[in-house]
Amino acid sequence: MFIHGVGMTQFGFQVTPTHMLAYEAVMEALEESKMTIKDIDAIVVATLENEMNGERQRLYGGIMASLFKTHIPIVQVAAYCGGGAAALWNALKLGYENVLVIATDRLAAGTLEDVTEMIMQAGDHIWDQQEGLNFPSACAFFAQHYFKKYNITIDDLNLIPYKNHQNAKLNPKAPFYGKEVTLDQIKSSRVVASPLRVHDCAITVNGAVAVVVSKKPSDIEIVGSALTTDTISLLERKDLTSWKATRLAAEQAYKHAGITPNDIDVVELHDAFSITELMAYEDLGFAEPGKGLELITSKKTFRDGSLPVNPSGGLKARGHPMSPSGLAQVYEIVNQMRGKCDERQIEKPLRYGLTHNVGGIGAVVGVHVIKKVN
Repeated sequence: MFIHGVGMTQFGFQVTPTHMLAYEAVMEALEESKMTIKDIDAIVVATLENEMNGERQRLYGGIMASLFKTHIPIVQVAAYCGGGAAALWNALKLGYENVLVIATDRLAAGTLEDVTEMIMQAGDHIWDQQEGLNFPSACAFFAQHYFKKYNITIDDLNLIPYKNHQNAKLNPKAPFYGKEVTLDQIKSSRVVASPLRVHDCAITVNGAVAVVVSKKPSDIEIVGSALTTDTISLLERKDLTSWKATRLAAEQAYKHAGITPNDIDVVELHDAFSITELMAYEDLGFAEPGKGLELITSKKTFRDGSLPVNPSGGLKARGHPMSPSGLAQVYEIVNQMRGKCDERQIEKPLRYGLTHNVGGIGAVVGVHVIKKVN
Protein backbone atom coordinates (compact mmCIF):
# COMPACT_ATOMS: atom_id res chain seq x y z
CA MET A 1 0.00 0.00 0.00
CA PHE A 2 0.95 3.64 -0.40
CA ILE A 3 1.35 6.47 2.09
CA HIS A 4 -0.65 9.57 1.20
CA GLY A 5 -0.36 11.71 4.30
CA VAL A 6 1.38 11.89 7.67
CA GLY A 7 0.76 14.09 10.69
CA MET A 8 2.42 14.51 14.06
CA THR A 9 1.97 16.66 17.15
CA GLN A 10 4.74 18.24 19.13
CA PHE A 11 6.34 15.58 21.34
CA GLY A 12 6.57 17.05 24.81
CA PHE A 13 4.83 17.53 28.13
CA GLN A 14 1.54 19.12 27.09
CA VAL A 15 -1.59 18.36 29.11
CA THR A 16 -3.80 17.94 26.02
CA PRO A 17 -6.00 14.80 26.29
CA THR A 18 -4.94 11.87 24.13
CA HIS A 19 -7.98 12.10 21.85
CA MET A 20 -7.22 15.75 21.08
CA LEU A 21 -3.58 14.91 20.40
CA ALA A 22 -4.90 12.29 17.97
CA TYR A 23 -7.22 14.84 16.36
CA GLU A 24 -4.35 17.26 15.73
CA ALA A 25 -2.19 14.59 14.09
CA VAL A 26 -5.10 13.23 12.01
CA MET A 27 -6.04 16.66 10.65
CA GLU A 28 -2.47 17.21 9.46
CA ALA A 29 -2.32 13.76 7.84
CA LEU A 30 -5.70 14.15 6.11
CA GLU A 31 -4.77 17.59 4.82
CA GLU A 32 -1.55 16.28 3.31
CA SER A 33 -3.37 13.31 1.78
CA LYS A 34 -6.03 15.60 0.30
CA MET A 35 -8.68 13.36 1.87
CA THR A 36 -11.38 13.88 4.46
CA ILE A 37 -12.57 11.48 7.13
CA LYS A 38 -15.39 10.51 4.76
CA ASP A 39 -12.80 8.99 2.41
CA ILE A 40 -11.48 6.69 5.15
CA ASP A 41 -12.80 3.10 5.16
CA ALA A 42 -11.30 1.94 8.47
CA ILE A 43 -9.18 3.18 11.36
CA VAL A 44 -6.52 1.37 13.37
CA VAL A 45 -5.56 3.08 16.61
CA ALA A 46 -2.74 2.23 19.02
CA THR A 47 -2.89 3.55 22.56
CA LEU A 48 -2.08 2.35 26.06
CA GLU A 49 -5.37 3.62 27.51
CA ASN A 50 -3.15 4.83 30.34
CA GLU A 51 -4.77 4.26 33.72
CA MET A 52 -2.59 6.92 35.32
CA ASN A 53 -3.10 10.02 33.17
CA GLY A 54 -6.38 10.99 34.80
CA GLU A 55 -8.56 10.73 31.69
CA ARG A 56 -10.62 7.80 33.03
CA GLN A 57 -11.56 6.76 29.51
CA ARG A 58 -11.52 3.46 27.66
CA LEU A 59 -12.85 1.87 24.44
CA TYR A 60 -10.90 4.04 22.05
CA GLY A 61 -12.89 2.88 19.03
CA GLY A 62 -15.89 4.64 20.46
CA ILE A 63 -13.83 7.72 21.27
CA MET A 64 -12.59 7.95 17.69
CA ALA A 65 -16.12 7.37 16.36
CA SER A 66 -17.36 10.29 18.46
CA LEU A 67 -14.44 12.50 17.53
CA PHE A 68 -14.68 11.97 13.77
CA LYS A 69 -18.46 11.41 13.52
CA THR A 70 -18.06 8.07 11.79
CA HIS A 71 -19.42 4.51 11.98
CA ILE A 72 -16.60 2.75 10.07
CA PRO A 73 -14.63 -0.18 11.56
CA ILE A 74 -12.17 1.00 14.19
CA VAL A 75 -9.64 -1.54 15.43
CA GLN A 76 -7.60 -0.93 18.57
CA VAL A 77 -4.20 -2.52 19.11
CA ALA A 78 -1.85 -2.38 22.07
CA ALA A 79 1.81 -3.35 21.90
CA TYR A 80 3.19 -0.75 24.29
CA CYS A 81 6.36 0.78 22.80
CA GLY A 82 5.71 -1.19 19.60
CA GLY A 83 2.12 -0.05 19.18
CA GLY A 84 2.81 2.19 16.19
CA ALA A 85 4.37 -0.55 14.07
CA ALA A 86 1.73 -3.07 15.18
CA ALA A 87 -1.05 -0.67 14.16
CA LEU A 88 0.52 -0.07 10.76
CA TRP A 89 1.05 -3.80 10.17
CA ASN A 90 -2.59 -4.44 10.99
CA ALA A 91 -3.77 -1.62 8.74
CA LEU A 92 -1.91 -3.10 5.79
CA LYS A 93 -3.65 -6.44 6.33
CA LEU A 94 -7.25 -5.18 6.46
CA GLY A 95 -7.81 -4.97 2.71
CA TYR A 96 -9.63 -1.64 2.70
CA GLU A 97 -9.02 1.09 0.11
CA ASN A 98 -8.09 3.88 2.55
CA VAL A 99 -7.04 3.26 6.16
CA LEU A 100 -6.18 5.82 8.82
CA VAL A 101 -3.54 4.69 11.32
CA ILE A 102 -3.34 6.57 14.62
CA ALA A 103 -1.11 6.27 17.67
CA THR A 104 -1.62 8.48 20.70
CA ASP A 105 -0.46 8.45 24.32
CA ARG A 106 -0.11 10.89 27.20
CA LEU A 107 2.39 9.00 29.29
CA ALA A 108 4.29 11.89 30.87
CA ALA A 109 1.26 12.87 32.93
CA GLY A 110 2.02 11.16 36.22
CA THR A 111 4.82 10.83 38.72
CA LEU A 112 8.04 9.04 37.85
CA GLU A 113 6.85 6.10 39.96
CA ASP A 114 3.51 5.93 38.11
CA VAL A 115 5.15 6.12 34.69
CA THR A 116 7.63 3.40 35.64
CA GLU A 117 4.81 1.19 36.89
CA MET A 118 2.89 1.68 33.64
CA ILE A 119 5.87 0.93 31.42
CA MET A 120 6.86 -2.14 33.41
CA GLN A 121 3.57 -3.81 32.56
CA ALA A 122 5.26 -4.58 29.22
CA GLY A 123 7.89 -6.68 30.98
CA ASP A 124 7.84 -9.98 32.81
CA HIS A 125 6.83 -9.51 36.45
CA ILE A 126 7.09 -13.15 37.55
CA TRP A 127 10.82 -13.74 37.07
CA ASP A 128 12.59 -10.68 35.66
CA GLN A 129 11.11 -7.96 37.83
CA GLN A 130 11.46 -10.06 40.96
CA GLU A 131 15.21 -9.88 40.26
CA GLY A 132 15.09 -6.09 39.81
CA LEU A 133 15.04 -6.06 36.02
CA ASN A 134 13.06 -2.98 35.13
CA PHE A 135 13.71 -1.70 31.60
CA PRO A 136 16.84 0.38 32.33
CA SER A 137 18.43 -2.40 34.37
CA ALA A 138 17.41 -5.04 31.82
CA CYS A 139 19.06 -3.07 29.02
CA ALA A 140 22.05 -2.49 31.28
CA PHE A 141 22.16 -6.28 31.55
CA PHE A 142 22.27 -6.50 27.73
CA ALA A 143 25.03 -3.89 27.70
CA GLN A 144 27.11 -5.79 30.26
CA HIS A 145 26.90 -8.98 28.22
CA TYR A 146 27.65 -7.17 24.96
CA PHE A 147 30.60 -5.24 26.43
CA LYS A 148 32.14 -8.39 27.86
CA LYS A 149 31.66 -10.40 24.66
CA TYR A 150 33.02 -7.73 22.31
CA ASN A 151 35.44 -5.90 24.64
CA ILE A 152 34.00 -2.39 24.52
CA THR A 153 32.93 0.11 27.22
CA ILE A 154 30.12 2.57 27.79
CA ASP A 155 32.41 5.39 26.63
CA ASP A 156 32.46 3.77 23.20
CA LEU A 157 28.70 4.39 22.92
CA ASN A 158 28.83 8.13 23.58
CA LEU A 159 28.53 9.04 19.91
CA ILE A 160 25.10 7.38 19.67
CA PRO A 161 23.23 9.78 22.01
CA TYR A 162 25.40 12.64 20.77
CA LYS A 163 24.35 11.97 17.15
CA ASN A 164 20.70 11.74 18.10
CA HIS A 165 20.79 14.96 20.10
CA GLN A 166 22.49 16.76 17.21
CA ASN A 167 19.60 15.66 14.99
CA ALA A 168 16.86 16.50 17.50
CA LYS A 169 18.35 19.96 17.94
CA LEU A 170 17.09 20.62 14.39
CA ASN A 171 13.67 18.96 14.84
CA PRO A 172 10.94 21.48 15.78
CA LYS A 173 8.67 18.71 17.09
CA ALA A 174 11.27 17.31 19.50
CA PRO A 175 11.60 18.37 23.17
CA PHE A 176 15.33 18.94 22.62
CA TYR A 177 14.77 21.29 19.65
CA GLY A 178 17.33 24.09 19.72
CA LYS A 179 19.12 22.56 22.71
CA GLU A 180 22.79 21.63 22.60
CA VAL A 181 23.85 18.44 24.39
CA THR A 182 27.59 18.00 24.36
CA LEU A 183 29.73 14.90 24.56
CA ASP A 184 30.99 16.09 27.94
CA GLN A 185 27.42 16.31 29.23
CA ILE A 186 26.72 12.80 28.01
CA LYS A 187 29.90 11.40 29.58
CA SER A 188 29.29 13.12 32.90
CA SER A 189 25.56 12.37 33.25
CA ARG A 190 24.70 10.28 36.28
CA VAL A 191 24.52 6.49 36.17
CA VAL A 192 20.98 5.08 35.97
CA ALA A 193 21.77 1.36 35.81
CA SER A 194 25.43 0.54 35.37
CA PRO A 195 26.82 0.98 32.79
CA LEU A 196 23.98 3.12 31.35
CA ARG A 197 23.85 6.82 32.14
CA VAL A 198 20.97 9.30 31.92
CA HIS A 199 21.90 10.26 28.37
CA ASP A 200 21.86 6.61 27.30
CA CYS A 201 18.11 6.49 28.02
CA ALA A 202 15.15 7.75 25.97
CA ILE A 203 12.98 10.55 27.31
CA THR A 204 9.30 9.92 28.08
CA VAL A 205 6.92 12.41 26.43
CA ASN A 206 3.33 12.86 25.21
CA GLY A 207 2.23 12.97 21.58
CA ALA A 208 0.35 11.51 18.65
CA VAL A 209 1.04 10.55 15.03
CA ALA A 210 -1.28 9.67 12.15
CA VAL A 211 -0.62 8.03 8.77
CA VAL A 212 -3.04 7.66 5.84
CA VAL A 213 -2.38 4.52 3.79
CA SER A 214 -4.20 3.61 0.58
CA LYS A 215 -4.27 1.21 -2.32
CA LYS A 216 -4.20 4.26 -4.59
CA PRO A 217 -0.64 4.99 -5.81
CA SER A 218 1.35 7.88 -4.39
CA ASP A 219 5.00 8.89 -4.29
CA ILE A 220 5.66 6.73 -1.18
CA GLU A 221 5.03 2.97 -1.02
CA ILE A 222 5.33 0.50 1.86
CA VAL A 223 7.07 -2.41 0.15
CA GLY A 224 8.03 -4.48 3.19
CA SER A 225 6.16 -5.19 6.41
CA ALA A 226 6.84 -7.68 9.20
CA LEU A 227 5.72 -8.19 12.77
CA THR A 228 7.44 -10.80 14.94
CA THR A 229 7.51 -11.80 18.60
CA ASP A 230 9.81 -13.29 21.21
CA THR A 231 9.66 -14.26 24.87
CA ILE A 232 8.68 -11.61 27.41
CA SER A 233 11.23 -12.84 29.95
CA LEU A 234 14.96 -12.48 29.48
CA LEU A 235 15.44 -15.78 31.31
CA GLU A 236 14.06 -17.56 28.25
CA ARG A 237 16.53 -15.92 25.86
CA LYS A 238 19.55 -17.85 24.63
CA ASP A 239 21.48 -14.79 23.43
CA LEU A 240 21.71 -11.56 25.43
CA THR A 241 23.67 -9.65 22.79
CA SER A 242 20.99 -9.80 20.09
CA TRP A 243 17.20 -9.63 19.72
CA LYS A 244 15.91 -12.53 17.68
CA ALA A 245 12.58 -10.86 16.91
CA THR A 246 14.43 -7.96 15.25
CA ARG A 247 16.50 -10.31 13.12
CA LEU A 248 13.41 -12.24 12.01
CA ALA A 249 11.35 -9.12 11.29
CA ALA A 250 14.18 -7.58 9.27
CA GLU A 251 14.69 -10.76 7.25
CA GLN A 252 10.97 -10.94 6.46
CA ALA A 253 10.67 -7.26 5.57
CA TYR A 254 13.71 -7.37 3.26
CA LYS A 255 12.32 -10.47 1.55
CA HIS A 256 8.92 -8.86 1.17
CA ALA A 257 10.52 -5.77 -0.36
CA GLY A 258 12.89 -7.77 -2.57
CA ILE A 259 15.97 -5.93 -1.30
CA THR A 260 18.94 -6.40 1.04
CA PRO A 261 20.22 -4.24 3.94
CA ASN A 262 22.69 -2.68 1.50
CA ASP A 263 19.79 -1.03 -0.35
CA ILE A 264 18.60 0.97 2.68
CA ASP A 265 19.38 4.71 2.51
CA VAL A 266 17.94 5.98 5.81
CA VAL A 267 16.85 4.32 9.07
CA GLU A 268 14.65 5.20 12.03
CA LEU A 269 15.24 2.56 14.70
CA HIS A 270 14.20 1.90 18.28
CA ASP A 271 16.93 3.50 20.40
CA ALA A 272 15.21 3.27 23.78
CA PHE A 273 18.76 2.96 25.14
CA SER A 274 22.13 3.50 23.46
CA ILE A 275 22.87 -0.21 23.61
CA THR A 276 19.63 -1.05 21.79
CA GLU A 277 20.64 1.16 18.87
CA LEU A 278 24.04 -0.55 18.71
CA MET A 279 22.47 -4.02 18.82
CA ALA A 280 19.91 -3.02 16.18
CA TYR A 281 22.71 -2.08 13.74
CA GLU A 282 23.67 -5.75 13.77
CA ASP A 283 20.23 -7.34 14.05
CA LEU A 284 18.96 -5.30 11.09
CA GLY A 285 21.85 -6.54 8.97
CA PHE A 286 23.89 -3.35 8.69
CA ALA A 287 26.90 -4.85 10.48
CA GLU A 288 28.23 -8.25 11.49
CA PRO A 289 27.85 -9.30 15.16
CA GLY A 290 30.28 -7.30 17.28
CA LYS A 291 30.99 -4.84 14.43
CA GLY A 292 28.14 -2.38 14.96
CA LEU A 293 30.36 0.06 16.85
CA GLU A 294 32.29 0.74 13.65
CA LEU A 295 29.18 2.33 12.11
CA ILE A 296 29.00 5.03 14.76
CA THR A 297 32.75 5.60 15.27
CA SER A 298 33.15 6.06 11.50
CA LYS A 299 30.12 8.41 11.60
CA LYS A 300 28.44 6.35 8.89
CA THR A 301 25.18 6.63 10.82
CA PHE A 302 25.40 10.41 11.24
CA ARG A 303 22.98 12.54 9.23
CA ASP A 304 25.60 13.24 6.55
CA GLY A 305 26.92 9.66 6.56
CA SER A 306 26.23 6.90 4.07
CA LEU A 307 23.53 5.33 6.33
CA PRO A 308 21.83 8.06 8.41
CA VAL A 309 20.16 6.59 11.49
CA ASN A 310 17.51 8.45 13.50
CA PRO A 311 17.68 11.81 11.71
CA SER A 312 14.63 12.78 13.79
CA GLY A 313 16.62 12.42 17.00
CA GLY A 314 15.21 8.98 17.73
CA LEU A 315 13.45 7.94 20.91
CA LYS A 316 16.43 9.33 22.81
CA ALA A 317 16.01 12.97 21.80
CA ARG A 318 12.82 13.24 19.71
CA GLY A 319 11.11 11.61 22.68
CA HIS A 320 9.32 8.35 23.35
CA PRO A 321 5.54 8.57 24.02
CA MET A 322 5.19 4.77 23.73
CA SER A 323 2.54 3.87 21.11
CA PRO A 324 3.27 6.83 18.77
CA SER A 325 7.02 6.16 18.49
CA GLY A 326 6.71 3.63 15.63
CA LEU A 327 4.56 5.96 13.52
CA ALA A 328 6.86 8.89 14.33
CA GLN A 329 9.56 6.89 12.57
CA VAL A 330 7.33 6.62 9.49
CA TYR A 331 6.59 10.36 9.72
CA GLU A 332 10.32 11.14 9.62
CA ILE A 333 11.13 8.79 6.75
CA VAL A 334 8.25 10.11 4.62
CA ASN A 335 9.19 13.74 5.24
CA GLN A 336 12.85 13.01 4.51
CA MET A 337 11.85 11.37 1.22
CA ARG A 338 9.65 14.34 0.36
CA GLY A 339 12.42 16.83 1.18
CA LYS A 340 10.44 18.53 3.95
CA CYS A 341 12.91 18.36 6.86
CA ASP A 342 14.55 21.77 6.45
CA GLU A 343 17.79 22.02 8.48
CA ARG A 344 18.00 18.30 9.20
CA GLN A 345 17.22 17.28 5.61
CA ILE A 346 19.44 14.47 4.34
CA GLU A 347 21.09 15.70 1.17
CA LYS A 348 21.62 12.44 -0.69
CA PRO A 349 18.84 10.79 -2.76
CA LEU A 350 16.63 8.50 -0.65
CA ARG A 351 15.05 5.50 -2.34
CA TYR A 352 14.57 3.03 0.52
CA GLY A 353 13.97 3.77 4.18
CA LEU A 354 13.51 1.38 7.12
CA THR A 355 11.63 1.72 10.40
CA HIS A 356 12.23 -0.54 13.40
CA ASN A 357 9.88 -0.41 16.38
CA VAL A 358 9.97 -2.59 19.51
CA GLY A 359 7.42 -3.45 22.18
CA GLY A 360 8.78 -4.46 25.57
CA ILE A 361 12.37 -5.70 25.68
CA GLY A 362 12.41 -7.22 22.19
CA ALA A 363 9.10 -9.04 22.76
CA VAL A 364 7.25 -7.50 19.78
CA VAL A 365 9.10 -6.07 16.79
CA GLY A 366 7.77 -4.37 13.68
CA VAL A 367 9.96 -3.56 10.67
CA HIS A 368 8.73 -1.67 7.63
CA VAL A 369 10.53 -0.86 4.38
CA ILE A 370 9.40 2.34 2.69
CA LYS A 371 10.18 3.19 -0.93
CA LYS A 372 10.27 6.54 -2.75
CA VAL A 373 8.45 5.74 -5.98
CA ASN A 374 9.03 8.98 -7.88
